[in-house]
Amino acid sequence: MLIFAMESSCDETSASICRMGEGEPQILTNRIASQIATHALYGGVVPEIASRAHTEAISSLTREAFEEAGVTPADIDAVAVTYTPGLVGALIVGVNFAKSFAYANDLPLIPVNHIRGHIAANYFTHPDLKPPYFALVASGGHTSLIHVKSFTEFETVGRTRDDAIGEAFDKVARVMGLPYPGGAEMDKLASLGNRDAIKFPSAAIVGENLDFSFSGLKTAVINYIHNLEQKGLSYSREDVAASFTRTVEKSVCRKLGDALELYGFDTLVVAGGVSANSHLRAALERFAKQKKIRLCLPERSLCGDNAAMIAAQGYYEYMDGVRGGCDLNAIPS
Repeated sequence: MLIFAMESSCDETSASICRMGEGEPQILTNRIASQIATHALYGGVVPEIASRAHTEAISSLTREAFEEAGVTPADIDAVAVTYTPGLVGALIVGVNFAKSFAYANDLPLIPVNHIRGHIAANYFTHPDLKPPYFALVASGGHTSLIHVKSFTEFETVGRTRDDAIGEAFDKVARVMGLPYPGGAEMDKLASLGNRDAIKFPSAAIVGENLDFSFSGLKTAVINYIHNLEQKGLSYSREDVAASFTRTVEKSVCRKLGDALELYGFDTLVVAGGVSANSHLRAALERFAKQKKIRLCLPERSLCGDNAAMIAAQGYYEYMDGVRGGCDLNAIPS
């Protein structure tokens, strides 16, 4: 079946058409309109500006998607859309557009959870992947450990109690004067620095839990930088980036080790924008090899927000009987 999907949870408008359920899943088109250049002026995403940019881009992006895929609305079998979580104004744009498109073309509407969508991106890269498995979602707004029991049954067993992992990367990068988005720049700098130069506190919360606290780690890094600056001393941005990244890797792997002992899973799926980080990917590959488990990572092009992942999860929600009506609303959290 052909699924037309929309994603607009933050600062990227995306429209995708995917063929699902007939052999290996296939992405016919996955158009993305990025707002990075706009929000770089402010050092981060401005929700009101993001919402307006979605409104400006969504119609033309949809036309481009259908032209690239070589299909018409009459060929579509269902419409999938991100309805939660995200910036409420941004979500509303995508939800209302998808509702209108579905109603006008007499198509079923499938509401999709953004986090589930990130995990489902792996179905394109690993077509043989099937639940049950364990998932790590690491992005700018979310950090969760999730027990995926079936294609539509998810149990969150661990999460950050404050900042998300991507948020911590971006805030540390901003303090060091790196351009937005800071995560990608931190990845590059970390390759040039000494990973053991500075000792920062772990983000893995002590105790019988699978939770994180990246706020404390972020604050420790910022305090380290500010203390040196106040004394008129210089510091190595490369060493800070490398040591911070190393601490993140160790924190994540520590909790994954705890989760492995508790759940005994044999497959680890990683998803979200931060899963594109080269150092985290390498650390997880080492972890999987050491623990003798399968590691599934999405292609880097599918790590960030995109509508193809929403189409993938939308298919399984559709098969499970999930439908949305004209009263579907955006839910920010």
